[in-house]
Amino acid sequence: MADRRAQMSRETGETSVQVSLNLDGTGSYVVETGSEMLDHLLSQLSRHSGFDLTVKATAQRDPDGHHRAEDVAIVLGRALDRALGERVGVRRMGDATVPLDEALALVAVDLGGRGYAVVEASFATSHIGDLRSELVHHVLESFAREGRFTLHVRVLAGFNDHHKAEAVFKALAKALAWAASQDERMGGIPSTKGTLS
Repeated sequence: MADRRAQMSRETGETSVQVSLNLDGTGSYVVETGSEMLDHLLSQLSRHSGFDLTVKATAQRDPDGHHRAEDVAIVLGRALDRALGERVGVRRMGDATVPLDEALALVAVDLGGRGYAVVEASFATSHIGDLRSELVHHVLESFAREGRFTLHVRVLAGFNDHHKAEAVFKALAKALAWAASQDERMGGIPSTKGTLS
């Protein structure tokens, strides 16, 4: 089996981001973005997918956290795309429905090579911890676009914004883990076109 690891970095006038990703790991993580809530959500993504993940990010000019969150998602998506390689033998599609107390989130993904996101999740408060609530959508959309996968997210129930966001990232983890897992029966690119590029 091919080595499904990637290391990516991005330096701008606003942020510095380094990501290391191993799709065939054990769910170990070191996440240090400067936002405790973003750290928490990305840690859930790693732990519940089984992907090993290291994220280190700093921001120089980022008054509201937007640049940090967006750039982390961009680099994480690019790392996922690189780690998947030509996506030979992957199951390609996956979905998961995950509860967290009163919250319930459904996530479906298709690693078909087209970055697209539909996120139906509303939050009652302006911030979830130290993360602006609207950035949850932006992180998911940027991650899907740069990772070249289709993402559908629906929060089906819940009133606690922390629970809703965390349930989304746990469901995303489970859906990605299944979609990225190897299916020996496939024996090649999982597409009738013969390519996922």
